[in-house]
Amino acid sequence: MNLYMLPLAIGPWQIALIVVVVLLLFGGKKIPELMRGLGSGIKEFKDASKEDDKKDPKKE
Repeated sequence: MNLYMLPLAIGPWQIALIVVVVLLLFGGKKIPELMRGLGSGIKEFKDASKEDDKKDPKKE
């Protein structure tokens, strides 16, 4: 493994720490609302990129 990439490696303890921090910051009731917003944003992005592919004459 490259020595410079070592700090970017995320293990199970780091993921657990991130989850705990998110729970402390937002609380258990706010997280589903945040995930719903994130999901709808991703869906809108995918739909927009599909529409853009249909309109692009270079791709045909």
